[in-house]
Amino acid sequence: MTKDQFIISKDAQATAEAFGDYLMAEAAKKEQFHVALSGGSTPKILFDYLAENYADAAQWQKMHFYWGDERMVPPTDGDSNYKMTKDRLFDKVPVPAENIHRILGEEDPADEAVRYGSLLTQQMNVVNGLPVFDMVILGMGGDGHTASIFPHEIELLQSSNVCDVATHPESGQIRVTLSGPVINAASEVVFLVTGSGKQEKIDEIYHQKGGWESYPASFIKPTDGKLQWYVDEAAVAEVFK
Repeated sequence: MTKDQFIISKDAQATAEAFGDYLMAEAAKKEQFHVALSGGSTPKILFDYLAENYADAAQWQKMHFYWGDERMVPPTDGDSNYKMTKDRLFDKVPVPAENIHRILGEEDPADEAVRYGSLLTQQMNVVNGLPVFDMVILGMGGDGHTASIFPHEIELLQSSNVCDVATHPESGQIRVTLSGPVINAASEVVFLVTGSGKQEKIDEIYHQKGGWESYPASFIKPTDGKLQWYVDEAAVAEVFK
């Protein structure tokens, strides 16, 4: 990871806006654009910005939406990443229904991991057995997890599956997540991380110190693709000093 991989904005709002503009510009370049979305607080800001500023954009017709992970709850549940995206974005922009490919959180987790993995390989180009996203958007938790690959299940970074079942270490909540190899097979991976609470982990990952080797986020390095971190000033306040 190098400093030029970081796009730094003033605050979370400015970070979301900068990335939103970049996302829509990248989508405009392709006939189809396959993107995996993330849950979390900054994506909420992102989706609100896109709905307000790109409501009539032509890109919606060719963008295909997936999720990097999902909690195994019904799509009407407040914990659902799909519901959050639907409420803040899909209900407000003209995305064709057939372009929205949600993880079925109401189904059996093991069965759904297999079904969703199969769907991804059908929808996208496959290289070395892995579906290739145009872009995967990731967050990073305070414990260094990304998607739903947590430190206690770091072996999912090397999984032979397209999707896996994961368990939140504190709540025990069951999730379906993209595996590490699928994330790293993407043409581009973008971390969207804001807030001072993430600064310590970014600092350790960037400088390869402390517990960095136990943080799944530190192992996200696209094999043949591009890696960028869209962050705010608070998230990297001490990193580049």
